[in-house]
Amino acid sequence: MSNPMLAACGLVFALVAVPVAQAQVTIDISKVTCDQFLGYKIINPDDIAMWLSGYYNAQHGNTIIDIQTLAAQKRQLQDYCLRNLSVPVMQAIDTIFHKKR
Repeated sequence: MSNPMLAACGLVFALVAVPVAQAQVTIDISKVTCDQFLGYKIINPDDIAMWLSGYYNAQHGNTIIDIQTLAAQKRQLQDYCLRNLSVPVMQAIDTIFHKKR
């Protein structure tokens, strides 16, 4: 084989052999603001709401998820966030739901 052909084969082999880099993304939910939550700036708000529901229910030892209640609570959170964009979502939840207890 000629040198250019050998170099081309080496380049193809090097490109194929390099593993695809995968980014690992982590999110600190305590820092997500209402603006980020509403604007899909981090991830889908439904995913955040589901995670938060699990987080708070686990704190109370509750393993049951009432889908209708979750949907209603998400709407309440969205309404609050529309009026308070700079508030962290977890603080909004404490304000909305924990003041009622």
